[in-house]
Amino acid sequence: MINHPSVSYIDNHSVPRVIFAGTRLIEVDLPVGTRVIYPNPPLEPLKDVDAAIRYAINHPHNAEPLYARLKPGMKVFIAVDDISLSLPPMKQPDVRERILHIVLALLADYGIDDIEICVATSFHRRMTAAEVRHMVGDKIFKAYWPDRLYNHDAEDKDNMEYLGTTDHGEEVELNKRAVQSDLIIYVNLNFVPMDGGHKSVSVGLCGYRSLKAHHNPKVMRKCHSYMDPASSELNTSVERMGKLANKHLNVFTIETTVNTKMFDDPLSFLMKQEDRWNSAERFGCKAMIKTLDALPQMARQKIFERVHAPYGVTGVNAGETEATHKKTLKRGFEQFSVPVQGQADILVSGIPYISPYNVNAYLNPLLVTVMAEGYLFNMYRGKPLLKKGGTMIITHPCTDYFDHAQHAPYIEFVHRLLPQTRDAMKLHHMEEDFASNPAYIEMYRRGQAYHPAHPFFMWYWGEAGRQHRGRVIVVGADNSYIPELLGYETANSMHEALEMAQDTAPPSPQITLLHVPPILIADVT
Repeated sequence: MINHPSVSYIDNHSVPRVIFAGTRLIEVDLPVGTRVIYPNPPLEPLKDVDAAIRYAINHPHNAEPLYARLKPGMKVFIAVDDISLSLPPMKQPDVRERILHIVLALLADYGIDDIEICVATSFHRRMTAAEVRHMVGDKIFKAYWPDRLYNHDAEDKDNMEYLGTTDHGEEVELNKRAVQSDLIIYVNLNFVPMDGGHKSVSVGLCGYRSLKAHHNPKVMRKCHSYMDPASSELNTSVERMGKLANKHLNVFTIETTVNTKMFDDPLSFLMKQEDRWNSAERFGCKAMIKTLDALPQMARQKIFERVHAPYGVTGVNAGETEATHKKTLKRGFEQFSVPVQGQADILVSGIPYISPYNVNAYLNPLLVTVMAEGYLFNMYRGKPLLKKGGTMIITHPCTDYFDHAQHAPYIEFVHRLLPQTRDAMKLHHMEEDFASNPAYIEMYRRGQAYHPAHPFFMWYWGEAGRQHRGRVIVVGADNSYIPELLGYETANSMHEALEMAQDTAPPSPQITLLHVPPILIADVT
């Protein structure tokens, strides 16, 4: 048995575990012998982040220094990751702001003023002015927004340019201003292998023509683990497209990694194992649970939306895309990887209030299933943490509520299409007509809505987990309709859910609690 400080077992002296259920915190008593996997403690952050940025761009991997690529009068396009990372948004200064200050000063030194900064949203929603200001800081925002600092628009047909087709038939179409620039600098914030590398340019700056190649159920079913790039057909497809793009474009990648310090006081106790809490932390937790329970949903949501994460920067790498990303992955796995021996018959996890697709909005029912079967199920390398046909138990109210500004297309997807079928291949046949809805496209282009194809992508994102798991049981749902629509069962308590799960589990089942957030990746042997 692997003995690792981030893995513990419930015994007769263990206190209840505290997990998320949307915007609530709940205490759960788990059977003796239950394995609990926690995120690793935060790695020590870099002492001088600005110095690390300067060193990285002056000593890049498999590339000449950034300054050697610069000459007066050139056209430069800077792309930055959008609000889907970090979660929650990083306390100011965001590491992307720090990189932009240094890069823009260097460009000015070389007499370069034809610069545009683009938020690489792909089919994600547009960031608001306030959100962009928080990410890039006041000085850059005032100097560039909105004419030279803006959101990518994948539906602006006049501003997309076709680059070519891979040997697997994947069409590469990207932001025209990026393609026509002399230099693309991509500024990336990495959590796990699902972002960065070739995904940055070839997905963040693309349109529907490109996304269809890999955001589909056939590819998603072949993703054995999103956390292991080598075993993911999605990553393989993106890599082919990224390589083609880099043949045509002059790309300089800057990637950063952060630690697991997601919570500051008064929530810092959530990053510790419950049996190690002191009396003040126990009291604080009890008080927070009671306070959250007394508040209405929207008030709880607003509290958490005001919480920005004190993440520490643990690494900065720059240069050629693949060489840079290799270093980024190594550093990321040092933080997030937890060695685990053996699979679980029953996998338990709380569903938190936030995902990459609902920052500053409620986690709607479709995103609940994305978190369960798309993300939490896939938080592994090697073997799935859950055995084939095993049961997932999740905690979330599954409230039938959607943010109309961000998730308008989701409402129709959930309430009109899912009652017809949960079959991803059948839904795929409905996708293009739905995705061409002019009202939804206008909300994507002019408002803050996700693209109408996005809810389909979200359903596909859970396809590997859906094909692997047996049952999903929801604890604490405030209705039965939504769980039934998602193909889930319901239980009133964790005790009841565990009893239900054991009906289809082997004798003396192995029960595992995935204690997130912060995030972790289980290296399962």
